[in-house]
Amino acid sequence: MDRAQIVEQLPGLRRYARALTGDAWAADDLVQDTLERASRKWLLWRSGSDLRAWLFTLMHNLYLNQRRGLLEVQALDAQALAALAGADGVACDVAIDIDRCLQRLPAEQRAVLLLVTLEDMAYADVARVLGIPIGTVMSRLSRARRRMRELLEQAPAHAPGPHAATPAPLRRMK
Repeated sequence: MDRAQIVEQLPGLRRYARALTGDAWAADDLVQDTLERASRKWLLWRSGSDLRAWLFTLMHNLYLNQRRGLLEVQALDAQALAALAGADGVACDVAIDIDRCLQRLPAEQRAVLLLVTLEDMAYADVARVLGIPIGTVMSRLSRARRRMRELLEQAPAHAPGPHAATPAPLRRMK
């Protein structure tokens, strides 16, 4: 494992950490903790195996250990939502609705949904990261998508301001 291989994984680790924690500072801390653990345990990584899956597994387990017992999920901060939605206020409202719906999913469904959709991981890799069977990944993903559709259909419509363009309708997840 060399430095370049780790650096390649940083954007994905940061995205996933931000989605898990909902807070920029906490996400940066989680990435830092993940990298520290990876450097301490680098001998456990098998050369030729999937470094990305190994790092995401470390991060996910660290997150669970840090958050064990906490039931409340933090919403994304305003800075994160602005970065996700761009400068358009209506798009920010849509991002807030999506974030609220995402945060209402059970943690195990949210983790699978984020890894598959945000990080574009294969089901087998998600199963390895989360330590669950591939059938469970598919089941949780199906339930998460169905629940997101239900929640998004219930989300309040935001009236655009006088100078705002009509927001694009939310796309259904397949």
